[in-house]
Amino acid sequence: MEQAIQVKTNKHESKAVFNVTKAVLPVAGFGSRMLPATKAIPKEMLPIVDKPIIQYIVEECARAGITEIVMVTHTSKKAIENHFSTADELEQSLASKGKNELLAQVQGTKPSTVTISYVQQGEAKGLGHAVLCAKEIIGDEPFAVLLPDVLIDEDDSEVDNLTLMLQNFEATGTSQIMLEAVIAEDVTKFGIADINGVDLQAGKSSPLIRVVEKPSQEDAPSNLAIVGRYIFPPSIWALLENTSAGVGGEIQLTDAMDELIKTESMDAYYMTGKSHDCGNKLGYAKAVINFATKHPEIGKEITQCLTPVPDPSA
Repeated sequence: MEQAIQVKTNKHESKAVFNVTKAVLPVAGFGSRMLPATKAIPKEMLPIVDKPIIQYIVEECARAGITEIVMVTHTSKKAIENHFSTADELEQSLASKGKNELLAQVQGTKPSTVTISYVQQGEAKGLGHAVLCAKEIIGDEPFAVLLPDVLIDEDDSEVDNLTLMLQNFEATGTSQIMLEAVIAEDVTKFGIADINGVDLQAGKSSPLIRVVEKPSQEDAPSNLAIVGRYIFPPSIWALLENTSAGVGGEIQLTDAMDELIKTESMDAYYMTGKSHDCGNKLGYAKAVINFATKHPEIGKEITQCLTPVPDPSA
């Protein structure tokens, strides 16, 4: 599919509109922070109540209008491909027993509007390298990148974050990077955005000046951390191809972003709701609890379990 471009005009200016329909999901990592659970099970397949993490990410893409997903994977991640493929024997069994609701859930693991393709990352060379592995499939088009161990709780927002980021990019052609506020003690764990001191509100965007990778508290330009959602123009490919190995001997996506921002504008988007880092034990446990309390079947009971019981002797 070629990049679709149309022109909007008003009395002030003309703008090119770039339709973003593709997304890259890097799923090749070993999930070492979740061992031993991830010894034989991809971290992306760990369940959040009754769906694996990766299904939530694919559904997020579909809601935002993404129609083609490229998963950058590893030979040990076959379970992910199996999850989004048909399961003839299981489906026949459910159908024969009249379990139509379960059958619909099994058949609906992949949204009908989405196609998924897979490309192997032969060596673990970092996030930047993983994204670059999708270049041949994505081609000369803008695309989204979603980190598959970051779940977004949209907090019942009318329009979800990825949709708003795509709308922003499609209106301006400017790269979009999602941010979330973290406590001061945690800035050393993330890439921190410099937005020139702007008081950015949830759901809004501001020009990004630079990204400081895991700064000290004293050197952090803000408390706004990169969350794991990006929209890039195809010009990022050349920068990724020429990015040298950085921290840990890996090709870092943030290094390519630093180069891109020297020649092109980049916007910081402050997300609504909250994120869950399911790549570590605490973040994963919080995500399970949070999503369980909202689940239509068990939410009420889970909430009751989490509600402190009054001490009758008090």
